[in-house]
Amino acid sequence: MAIAADEETRAFVTGREGFLVFLKEWGRTLPALRLAEVINDAGGLENVAIVCEDLVVGFCGAGPLASPRVAGIVRPIVELFELAHSLGVRRFVLPQDAHSVDSLEFEAWGPHCVEGSAEAETVPELKGLPFSELFEVIPKQNLSPGVVGRFTDWLDSHGSVRRFVVVGDCTDLCVYQAAMYLRLRADQFRLGYEVTVPAECVDTFDISLEEARRLGIFPHDAELLHALFLYHMALNGILIVRALTA
Repeated sequence: MAIAADEETRAFVTGREGFLVFLKEWGRTLPALRLAEVINDAGGLENVAIVCEDLVVGFCGAGPLASPRVAGIVRPIVELFELAHSLGVRRFVLPQDAHSVDSLEFEAWGPHCVEGSAEAETVPELKGLPFSELFEVIPKQNLSPGVVGRFTDWLDSHGSVRRFVVVGDCTDLCVYQAAMYLRLRADQFRLGYEVTVPAECVDTFDISLEEARRLGIFPHDAELLHALFLYHMALNGILIVRALTA
């Protein structure tokens, strides 16, 4: 069913057309960057880390919050991990939902990724990599790793790291929170971080207006929110690229 729009709403929508065209073109023209350049710019392998947010079964494969769009980033992320490892990167940090059964986050998102369940497991494509013993898996109860002691402790104990590559899901939720936390931490404490997000290695879920009405929940326009949050990260000094390549 179409939504009836009043004059003010129509003006709001049509008045955004120029910006939306710009946003689409901005995303379409994002450059690729060689991962070797990131490593070189960092001053060495010990100064580079990949932070992979929530690439778990419950968001990629099975469960109430699993999304086909999010599942689509599994292969690019696995390929990025393989490339990074082949170049000598050894710092892989995986903040992941692993909720207690009474998690307060369930009030907003419903039960998902309960600790010890299949949903809370790293996706098998990533977990099965021959160097997975290097992964620092950090369970979390909320959208931001920045309030998780194990993550901040890891950052404190790896003070040489100055280049962070953030991948995973969702662009507008945990990826945004992780990238922004690193950016804000760097600004507050003058740490000289550079945070890079490759657009092909992040995505978010889609809920149409029709489905949202049927379920009585908020709609979620994945294409728009993905683009807007990539742009917002760029506005805050995070480097957004199309991909990190060999």
